[in-house]
Amino acid sequence: MSDQILREENLRLKRAVEELSILNDLARTIGGSLNSQEVMHTIIRRSLRAINAEQGVITLVDEPGSDSGKTLIRTAVSSAERGPFHLNQALLGWMHLNKKPLLINDPNRDDRFKGVKWDDTIRSLVCVPMIVKSALIGTLTVYNKKGSTAFSEDDQRLLSIIAAQSAQIVENARLYEEELRLRKMQEELHLASRIQMDLLPKTVPEIAGYQVAGKSLPAQQVGGDYFDFIKIDSHRWAFCLGDVSGKGLPASLLMANLQATLRGQTLSDLPPAECIRRSNRLLYYSTSSEKFATAFYGILDTQRHTLKFSNAGHDSPYVLGVQDTVARLQTGGVPLGMLEEFPYEEEEVQINTGDLLVVYSDGVTEAWNTDEVEFGEERLSKVLHQFHDKTASELIDSIFAAVKAHTASAPQADDITLVVLKRLS
Repeated sequence: MSDQILREENLRLKRAVEELSILNDLARTIGGSLNSQEVMHTIIRRSLRAINAEQGVITLVDEPGSDSGKTLIRTAVSSAERGPFHLNQALLGWMHLNKKPLLINDPNRDDRFKGVKWDDTIRSLVCVPMIVKSALIGTLTVYNKKGSTAFSEDDQRLLSIIAAQSAQIVENARLYEEELRLRKMQEELHLASRIQMDLLPKTVPEIAGYQVAGKSLPAQQVGGDYFDFIKIDSHRWAFCLGDVSGKGLPASLLMANLQATLRGQTLSDLPPAECIRRSNRLLYYSTSSEKFATAFYGILDTQRHTLKFSNAGHDSPYVLGVQDTVARLQTGGVPLGMLEEFPYEEEEVQINTGDLLVVYSDGVTEAWNTDEVEFGEERLSKVLHQFHDKTASELIDSIFAAVKAHTASAPQADDITLVVLKRLS
């Protein structure tokens, strides 16, 4: 064996030992970490030293099947005194299509990227895929070989091994952090649910000669329905049921706003129409144009046995008499928050002995079964007539049971809320 061949073999073995040392050291350093930024910074710094490059970038991309150009995370480390390069979208697109290492030592003359505008300071680069289970999760790119020399095939090979060895660790760290974020979000939703439930009446009022009951079941952990009982004086009670557009956390926040608004107007001892008018104006200025709420608001006078009400675009409540008479309470106006000003109207009805007032959200009548058939007003009316003699609380339970029997295995699509008032004597 000639001295030249021997020297080349020794250099090859020396490089192999150095590469193994680099890879082993990298594996030890990042193997126990679940901090994705820390892991990626370590990978880039070790890659820059191993390849002798000026700058390195790891870009994590969205999962396959979605927008392939969406960058989830971008982490850069630079040994040069310049700002980080922006990963060229054409380069990222090429990597999505080919999923193999790419070495470029003259970007402006590379036939694979004709017409692509590169940063003037980029002289050379190596870009390698980070793949987990055959899916591209990101890219590792290094720029500009130090000393104005070109990157070699050996540089490309070593960077490819680093990327292959590191991809699963990076993905594990990212998924762990996503799990932590999801867990925190679930805890916050659970807390929001508890807060929302605390906003609803904990007990029903005891009103001489009347039975009162209310119940709300959100479609998600938090919802946009609410009901309330507010004592005005010794013989007057305000009853309200609101339904905010949408579901989930945004709707629950607007619900809390609506509840506070209506309570504030009630404590000012205003007639129903004026209370609704002021609440509408406040909601209009505090919400975006696509948000609104329907609401039924009534004041029960237990001395005169009357209910004065205003209906802001809500499903018309029922008043059922003992002789199967039915009245629907429609007088009012448009939903709250849609128009800056609206001349809401009010009406007063008599509540006779044995009469039932049933206020409900559209989650009752619009509850669908698996065949997309709604529960509807006809079924609700049948339940009300069938269980007219039940207590207020039992009637609510009967309605919920009927809705559940109708929807069966279909998921609850909307919040369901009911308030029932029954005059006993």
